[in-house]
Amino acid sequence: MNYHDHPCFSEGARHRAGRIHLPVAPACNMQCNYCNRDFECMNESRPGVSCAVLLPWQAADYLDEVLSRIKNIAVVGIAGPGDPFANPEQTLTTLHLVRKRHPEMMLCVATNGLALADYVDELADLKVSHVTVTVNAVDPVIAEKIYAWARLKSKVYRGADAARVILEKQQEAIRRLKAKGITVKINTVIIPGINDDHIVEVARQMAALKADIFNAIPMYHVAGTPFADIAPLAHEKVDGLRKAAGLYLPQMSHCSRCRADAAGIIGAKQNDEIMNLLRKASLPHQSPERPYVAVASMEGLFVNQHLGEAAGLWIFGMRDGKNVLIERRPTPPSGGGSERWDAMSLLLRDCNTVLASGIGPSPLAILEHNGVNVVVMDGLAKEGVEAILAGKAIPKILLRKAGHCGIGKQCSGNGTGCG
Repeated sequence: MNYHDHPCFSEGARHRAGRIHLPVAPACNMQCNYCNRDFECMNESRPGVSCAVLLPWQAADYLDEVLSRIKNIAVVGIAGPGDPFANPEQTLTTLHLVRKRHPEMMLCVATNGLALADYVDELADLKVSHVTVTVNAVDPVIAEKIYAWARLKSKVYRGADAARVILEKQQEAIRRLKAKGITVKINTVIIPGINDDHIVEVARQMAALKADIFNAIPMYHVAGTPFADIAPLAHEKVDGLRKAAGLYLPQMSHCSRCRADAAGIIGAKQNDEIMNLLRKASLPHQSPERPYVAVASMEGLFVNQHLGEAAGLWIFGMRDGKNVLIERRPTPPSGGGSERWDAMSLLLRDCNTVLASGIGPSPLAILEHNGVNVVVMDGLAKEGVEAILAGKAIPKILLRKAGHCGIGKQCSGNGTGCG
């Protein structure tokens, strides 16, 4: 690995070395007042958007496809569309898969830093060489204006408490990263009237923590956010802030505020072929090893059972070009915690997908880790089964989000999660 080939950290590498972001981290653990995450947006090029979200094994297969087409990818990163460490299972599983398949590849993550400290040792073991931490303030009074809430270890913080815990955890994480010899870039979003007079102080304190490079980014105005109506900062003021911050840290001035699914050279237009590969990778689909679809249903016609309550699963597959019922399999007895879901994974070893009306977060993580895609939906089982076996998308009107209410993708929530 040539660590000087990271295009975000090296001005000299940006025109010859590409990067790819694997969008495996949909959830976020804080709400910034300039941010609105949209998982399926193709019209904006900014952090927090992606045309799809992948499971770890889907991301690894998608990466292989991209590398066969783009030969100058030097680094694989995870940057959302939420925060990597609000989704630690997905993030770390993906990094492990990439490291195993591509031992020569540079790995990086971009994070808000809130939950980062707990995972620094594992990142170091994986030889993650570069980490970007977004630090928008080092003064809690200013930070309180930027963050609506933060959630850490199931506790939600607001106001001054949120600002305090965010700054404390960010600085702890940066110290730990530097103790492991990991290169750290600081991203700071310049918000006129909020923190623009504070940027140089952020750079000074980050330099004291031994950060390596500083990226002062003009705020991207996103409709519907509390900061949407703030007037943009003049280019000359941005340049002046970067010059002043440069007294403390080297500056990155070529940031293009990449999407969570960006691939290729920084600043280049999204490649339609690569975006189509990404969408295809995100679809549940059959394979020779996993040709079947399982359905949690009381009668086999509708997807109408929570997976944890299903005493049996209906197994569908292709026979002579038609979708047919293969069998009904009894599920492992309830109780037993994670062992039950390990047994369920074994039961579904020949199924690529299970359709259910609901599932808890822990069973979801275990099944996905074992290569079983879980689709939460309502309606006729036939519609879901036929779409998957044909390699097509299930109609969106039928889909529900596991652990979410399913009412509107634009909801940024209040930090407490959905009931």
